[in-house]
Amino acid sequence: MLQKSNHNVEWLISKDLVHFEDALIFMQERVEKIIKNEAKSLIWILEHYPVYTAGISAQDSDLLNKTDIPIFKTNRGGKYTYHCPGMKIVYVMLDLKRFFAPKAPDVAEFVEFMENWVIDVLEEFGIKGEIRKGRVGIWVTDKNGVEKKIAAIGIKLKKWVSYHGIAINLSPDLSGFQNIVPCGIKEFGVTSIEEILKRKVDDEEFILLLTRKFSECKI
Repeated sequence: MLQKSNHNVEWLISKDLVHFEDALIFMQERVEKIIKNEAKSLIWILEHYPVYTAGISAQDSDLLNKTDIPIFKTNRGGKYTYHCPGMKIVYVMLDLKRFFAPKAPDVAEFVEFMENWVIDVLEEFGIKGEIRKGRVGIWVTDKNGVEKKIAAIGIKLKKWVSYHGIAINLSPDLSGFQNIVPCGIKEFGVTSIEEILKRKVDDEEFILLLTRKFSECKI
């Protein structure tokens, strides 16, 4: 399902699970088309079959247990992470020169934009998402004062067009994270929106919230 936003960005919503390798090929092809002005910027929301992905900073020691779940090395920033059903993957393929215009594009500011986008979405559920210096992603503190990661961010740029993006833990089976050191951080856990709320969240409602908050979030 393809939609359009007021940021001159198209949205692709996949209802069925997508294999990671298929998504990677799609992203790479779309980015090339955006660079050549053959396609508009695109944000793709989907869920993956279970998969571990290793960013350019991933270390072998961060893979704690080998399983039957496939592992793919990628060119995004970051270390090991886990994708599975119930985790909303938001692939952000934006021409940052146009997105930031009339200002010059800025990588740090773009990452901050994505962080604030996720934080604004969480706020709608009464969840306080926070940024931690030296720790990529969005963090929450549970009722016992324990910090846990609720969303991961990892991007790559090619000629100022972004790809890869955000993974938000909506309702995944969190046990898959036990086989890795998520994003290279050993001291903290992982949580999800539904684990915090103790209730189901409507899938379509969540996707609509993602699209609305993107349009409201400011550069």
